[in-house]
Amino acid sequence: MNLSYFTSLFKKKSKALYVTESILLQKLKSVAQENQLFLYQNVTVYHHTKNFFIPLLMVDPKRGLYLFEHKAWSYEELKNIKVQKATNQEISDDSLAFQNSHKIIRQRLKEVTHSDELPIYNYLLMENLSAKEYEHLDVSFQEFMPKSRVIFADSSTFDIVQKLQEGVAESENLPNAATVIGSILVQYCILEQNKLHLCTQEQMNFIDAELHGVSVLDTKSSSGKTNVLALKAILEKLKDKNKKIIIIQKTNLACEILKRKLLEIVEHAIVEADITSIEVITPIELVNKHLLKLRQTQRVNTLYIEETLLKKSFDVADLILCDNADLYEDDFITYLKHIQKNAALLLVTSKEPHKNYNFSENFRHTDHKAYFYETNPHAKALQIISKLLEQNAARDIIVISNSLSKEKLNDDLKYFIRDKAVLLDSSKNLIDIDLNNLTLASYEDIDALHAKFVILLDIAEVSASKRSYAFDLASDSVYVLYEEDCEIIENLRKEYESRKERTRVEEPTNS
Repeated sequence: MNLSYFTSLFKKKSKALYVTESILLQKLKSVAQENQLFLYQNVTVYHHTKNFFIPLLMVDPKRGLYLFEHKAWSYEELKNIKVQKATNQEISDDSLAFQNSHKIIRQRLKEVTHSDELPIYNYLLMENLSAKEYEHLDVSFQEFMPKSRVIFADSSTFDIVQKLQEGVAESENLPNAATVIGSILVQYCILEQNKLHLCTQEQMNFIDAELHGVSVLDTKSSSGKTNVLALKAILEKLKDKNKKIIIIQKTNLACEILKRKLLEIVEHAIVEADITSIEVITPIELVNKHLLKLRQTQRVNTLYIEETLLKKSFDVADLILCDNADLYEDDFITYLKHIQKNAALLLVTSKEPHKNYNFSENFRHTDHKAYFYETNPHAKALQIISKLLEQNAARDIIVISNSLSKEKLNDDLKYFIRDKAVLLDSSKNLIDIDLNNLTLASYEDIDALHAKFVILLDIAEVSASKRSYAFDLASDSVYVLYEEDCEIIENLRKEYESRKERTRVEEPTNS
């Protein structure tokens, strides 16, 4: 076999390099799961305007990054091969490396983390070659692909662990897994308040999916769905810069927060994606686009869908992502399905009977504390706020109530605390709202908000979807204040206790 052709097989960028499911890959996945390693299959690294495909990579937080090349060569194909050393290349561990991927990974690490000291190791997965057959290959081939860097078809999980750890010392000075993955595979890490969080397998499956027709994503509250929608939109743009994408958010404030999130992700990722071409708009703004095309009077504050809109086609986007679709009336959802009948539509909802994707894990917290008080809600809210402000900033607190309670609280807080409170109006833009202050919001204004502490009044008066959404906005504690106990409060308390019990049972597995 010609050496130049032989070595080119290691560097070739081709769909043929995709790693398919196999017994050997299942063993590697088992090793990753049992040893708390992070394995990513058939992934693309994006860097500035370029991208590079990697068949298989693994992150060991204590040892570094492992790259795997996958070959289907059999003993019959290799038994007569003699490899001559190339004059311009030393035989080393790098013989097995995708040299371009090493270069791009180190560039990304240096630009994102300002360090490229992460160790990178290279291994070869030989699906059709046993360890015994390897011993009968020409010694020149064995030098070219050292046995210590080859995982054979008959390797046990114990053999694989030994090879991955042999001669590789542990280190306490390596960046954590989220930092490494967030630097290399930006599409699989959530950036929240300058911290990186690894996406779950459910989230990665959705991010990688090809969306066609109407798709449904069902999520729990605080599952990271809005962050993942942002990652999905950016990835779609990286794959096709001409793709027209719209994300629907309920309020102007939610739109502004998501636009800022898109910008933060792109700046962190160091990729060139035109996020200004990702439209983040409210339902009224979408309908007004259609009305403008039809030369009809546009809506101002009230959203309603007239029959004309359901009869006229509207080629507005290749993909529409509708966040929090549970909060919209059925006629608006019908309208979205109508205008996207020849394109792609994603609905984030629990109402649709058929679910394509599901986020079952809670992203924001696992030890969410809830306190229920049958009391005078107004007086108790003032007391809790005063106590929390002794050790926390005003921006860490959101009080959610009906409009009347919100106005009354604002009047009393002017004299009760030194910090200014913000009467939230989500129809305004982010530049007009100072979210660094204590926030007083109604249940209509809470889309895209979250805080360390959330105080809920009048919760029995709102719909189940809004009640559930509001209850999970806190990262630390939620306080439910009510005058009289009722079935709604009792069910909310039971659901919280049930969730807490499930978390307690699952803790030993997750630790």
